[in-house]
Amino acid sequence: MFTANWWINVITPCTIIVTIAYYFCVSTFKKWEKLNVPYIKPIPLFGNFLNVAVGKDHPLEFYGKIYNEFAAHKYGGLYQMRTPYLMVRDPEIINDMLIKDFSSFPDRGIYSDFVANPLSNGLFFMENPQWKIIRNKLTPAFTSGKLKTMYDQIKECGDELMKTIDIELIKNGKEIEVRDIMGKYSTDVIGTCAFGLKLNAINDDESPFRKHGKSIFTPSLRSLFRELCLMVTPALLKVVRVKDFPTDATDFFHAVFKETITYRLENKIVRNDFVQCLIQARNDLVLNADLPNHEKFTESQIVANAFGMFAAGFETVSSTISYCLYELALNKSIQDRLRKEIQLKLSKNDGQINPEFLMDLNYLDMVIAETLRKYPPLVALFRKASQKYRLPNDSLIIEKGQKIIIPIYALHYDNKYFTDPENFIPERFSAEEKAKRPNGIYLPFGDGPRICIGKRFAEMEMKLAFVEMLTKFEVFPCDKTDIPLKYSNNVITLVPKHGIWLTFKRIN
Repeated sequence: MFTANWWINVITPCTIIVTIAYYFCVSTFKKWEKLNVPYIKPIPLFGNFLNVAVGKDHPLEFYGKIYNEFAAHKYGGLYQMRTPYLMVRDPEIINDMLIKDFSSFPDRGIYSDFVANPLSNGLFFMENPQWKIIRNKLTPAFTSGKLKTMYDQIKECGDELMKTIDIELIKNGKEIEVRDIMGKYSTDVIGTCAFGLKLNAINDDESPFRKHGKSIFTPSLRSLFRELCLMVTPALLKVVRVKDFPTDATDFFHAVFKETITYRLENKIVRNDFVQCLIQARNDLVLNADLPNHEKFTESQIVANAFGMFAAGFETVSSTISYCLYELALNKSIQDRLRKEIQLKLSKNDGQINPEFLMDLNYLDMVIAETLRKYPPLVALFRKASQKYRLPNDSLIIEKGQKIIIPIYALHYDNKYFTDPENFIPERFSAEEKAKRPNGIYLPFGDGPRICIGKRFAEMEMKLAFVEMLTKFEVFPCDKTDIPLKYSNNVITLVPKHGIWLTFKRIN
């Protein structure tokens, strides 16, 4: 027979557990109120992140809404699950954080358990001082001289791209899913230029590099769950052990990059490429017996930087080329003007395509810049304060460890800086128009010391692809073209739900 004591024995522990759980869910939510920072009212556990957590909103919509709610302020507070973030929307403050006062914000503040995810321990995730050390070792791979030596290799990949487009036109009746083809092209380029590997992914649908490369950036519930755990508390990731990337993909890339470096060393092969910089970094930072232990790197960190360069190199380029072709298909007058520029400059250069010719394509520069405004590789930049920092001309003191959001996508679509932001207008990136805008509002590659290391390499690769394609084909939308594009919600990058389908018509 149940007694009153039985109910007390049950209810009391349950009440304590619920109280502790509730306190855990809301324990961080007084931060912005105490600092007198404008903020969005959070709900327990989810903070302001509920619609993203359940897959209703894309992060770009989330950051856009909050950016607009803080329109009267230079900054504001929000909560991604339990984690307090300071969103900075003032260009001057952004510029200070990324450049002038970079030493106070050198790290991205994106946590990864490197024991569980050794391939994440590279340039993107790495924090100071290790980040600065490895960055200095890898920068020589992308000097102007090195880029010129890569040109012929990129040109070879471009020639194969043209053949593949012809084959796809025959196979699919002029409709092409360009994101897949451009992914194969950029995979081949980064493979041959950075690693000396002839991948031929563009002609091989079973290419393991392409298959595993795609899986890294394919939206998944795993990646969303990982992000949510991280925002609740980083300690949770150590319990659930969710991987940053699929296990089969990381196993493949770890093996192949380690094998590439070993093969070079054993056969005394020396090339002026990214792998050579990695080998030199290995000599200086891993094998150097004179380095104190706290300055030493590991073999897995060298391989992680190879993986990071490959992953970033193919995804950013292939997506930007695809979005640009999409806009050119929808804006035929811009496509025609760009083609005329290319043809005119070609005639003045005796029909020769070379690095100097690519640098002289000013309108193409504007077209690519406008593409990166509308479709930035990341919708937001993240930073973490490495020390206490007082905002200039402001009372707010940012504590050490505070996480910062710079909402790239929202800034790129702010009509205060970019008139008619939904429209594709390359002319807004003429020298005259750029001079009218403040720094700190256009950030497709980031800015300051932590700007994308492969920016110039990516630009050369993209420009060569456009020259090859637009001198041989006209591009149009087709029945399968999404207008407007719809994005997959459970990923922070822009991934079109149904791909990007276009029609190519050969120019006689």
